[in-house]
Amino acid sequence: MSRPELPGWRWGPFTFRMPFYHTRLYWPELLQGIFIAAATGLSLIPIMTMFFGLTFEEAVAASMIHSILISSALIVFGEPYAPGWLTPALPLVLAFAIGIGEDPSLRLQAMAALSLDFALLLFVLGVTGLGRRFIVWLPDTLKAGIILGAALAALKRVFIDDAERFLLQQPIATALACAVCLIFAFSLPMQRWREKYRWVALIAALGLLPGFLVAAVVGPLVGEVDYNVQWGILIPPVGDMWAKMSPFSIGFPSVGLMLQAMPLALITYIILFGDLVTGNEVILEGQKNRPDDHIDINPTRSHLALAIRNALMGVIAPVFPTQGAMWTGVHVIIVQRWKQGREAMDSLHSGLISYYGMGIPVLFFLLPLLTGLQPLLGIALSLTLVLTGFACAYIAMGIPTNNASRGAVLMIGAGLAFFEPWVGLLFGVATTLLLVGWDTAPAPTADELKVVDPRRAGLEQEG
Repeated sequence: MSRPELPGWRWGPFTFRMPFYHTRLYWPELLQGIFIAAATGLSLIPIMTMFFGLTFEEAVAASMIHSILISSALIVFGEPYAPGWLTPALPLVLAFAIGIGEDPSLRLQAMAALSLDFALLLFVLGVTGLGRRFIVWLPDTLKAGIILGAALAALKRVFIDDAERFLLQQPIATALACAVCLIFAFSLPMQRWREKYRWVALIAALGLLPGFLVAAVVGPLVGEVDYNVQWGILIPPVGDMWAKMSPFSIGFPSVGLMLQAMPLALITYIILFGDLVTGNEVILEGQKNRPDDHIDINPTRSHLALAIRNALMGVIAPVFPTQGAMWTGVHVIIVQRWKQGREAMDSLHSGLISYYGMGIPVLFFLLPLLTGLQPLLGIALSLTLVLTGFACAYIAMGIPTNNASRGAVLMIGAGLAFFEPWVGLLFGVATTLLLVGWDTAPAPTADELKVVDPRRAGLEQEG
């Protein structure tokens, strides 16, 4: 029997659902939220301390703000997706922000410019409906080139740009972590094992965690990891973080910097749209098994919620692109349990909020957990980028349908990975026009968001 969507407090197009009051607690999702988020949600801390002038404690405070904003997608705005980073854009963003100059404040202004540009873009494209038309209008070759550019930038960051800081300092532990995750996530022989053995499927469903645990055990044995666990409660220094990060303290980005960041915001929007398409397809497929739990898919609401979250991040703790629509792996895992029926999960919103609203915020106050993870965060970052590179590469390579398009995709990807965003995007447009032509996809015939094949557009979200 069908029923209305899980109730909450409506405000405008959004729905506020208070944990425990509107939603139930599910322990499997809670425990995953605590431990898997520990393996991934803090992995930007080395970047913030190394390139943006923050202390470890200030970086923890920034991560806490990011997690609160991510959780707000579910609790405050009523979104039906498991939110996460726009991970494929991360390597391009790091190259842009770090390349702005040596001054951490200027780099953070670049992050703020990206966040505010992206928020403005989401607001305009969402309210007017132009986002749908924009994505359809873009040629497939250019889309594939953008995705391959993210793959090349991710691998370049790990193996060239920051190799001495991360990979070469912990080579064995990092290599083992990457190997375990790549094999369990992508290996064709392992896929047959997953179908045959339930325990293999359970390990594969944990995403980054198995590889991270292997690194945590092997690292000390080979002398690459030295734990210094401290006991107690950490009160994240939000005031100190604000003084170093917020544009209200360090100054807002100039108009020139905002214009310089806009191409990268456009590129990120293309990636975001693919995530929205994938999330919708997963929900619609699951809805066949759960007609009793109606889920409202509203593209305008999603655009507005993302715009508000990115704008808030941009003026509080700008680290782009941590405010995306979906973490694909987690979204699929929660929906799979939801599909099993009301006995397993009464409402999809309850399962999502159990994972995020009740799990992630706990991390940032537990000093033993934070200090225990600290020597592993460089491994977590390398692992996230390597998996992002692999996933983006195979998605990008699956899009071209002829040899000219395949060659053009490689050139566009290299241009975006090695040049400034404006130059890379113009190079990509010129390459597409001259070598392939404007090969746009067919116009959509279904609802607003079914415009991109999810197998091609759905980029795997690792954090």
